[in-house]
Amino acid sequence: MRGLVVLERECEVTLIPSGERVKVPAGTDLRVVQTLGGHVTVQSISDGQLLRIDAKDAALLGEEFAAQAEAVPAAGGAEEGPFDEARVWEQLRTVYDPEIPVNIVELGLVYQCQAAPLPEGGQRVDIQMTVTAPGCGMGPVLQDDVRRKVLGVPGVKEASVELVFDPPWDQSRMSEVARLELGWM
Repeated sequence: MRGLVVLERECEVTLIPSGERVKVPAGTDLRVVQTLGGHVTVQSISDGQLLRIDAKDAALLGEEFAAQAEAVPAAGGAEEGPFDEARVWEQLRTVYDPEIPVNIVELGLVYQCQAAPLPEGGQRVDIQMTVTAPGCGMGPVLQDDVRRKVLGVPGVKEASVELVFDPPWDQSRMSEVARLELGWM
C-alpha cells in the first residue's frame, strides 16, 4: 500500500513526533509510509512532515485504505468470552510506533502487563510502557491505542496504561525479531 495518494477532504491528523493534532486540507499530496496497527503513517510531499492518519479517517486516502478503520476495535467493544492474558499480548503486538515498522512489544516498550480480577467480574489490566525517546509527543497517542485495543479483549472491563521513563528505553530492549525486521542483524 505504499505510494502517492491525495487526501480526498480535510482531515485532522497527528504530527509525528510532536503528537500535535492539526488539520490537513483536501488535495494534499502524501506518500504512504506504513499501514501497520490500523492507522496510516504518511509523509507530506510539500514539506516532508510525517503525519499519522487515524484508522477512522484512512478511507480519505482512497478505497484501498478503507479497511484500516475496521482494524482498530472501539474502546469498550470487547468480544464475549473468557479472559486470556495471551489475547492481551496479541493486541499489544498490533500497536505500532508510527515511525518504526515494529510493534511496541518487539521494540521493548512494554515494561509491565498485569491482569487482576475485579470484584464485580471481569479483569483490570495494568500496563506500564515507555517510548523510544523521553520527549516523544507520540506517547499519549500510543497510550490511547493500547488502552483501546486492550479494552477490546474478552473479559477486560478496565485498562490502565501508564507512560514511564525509568528505566529509559534503549535499543538493547528490542527483541531479535525487531532487530531482524529493521535489518540490524
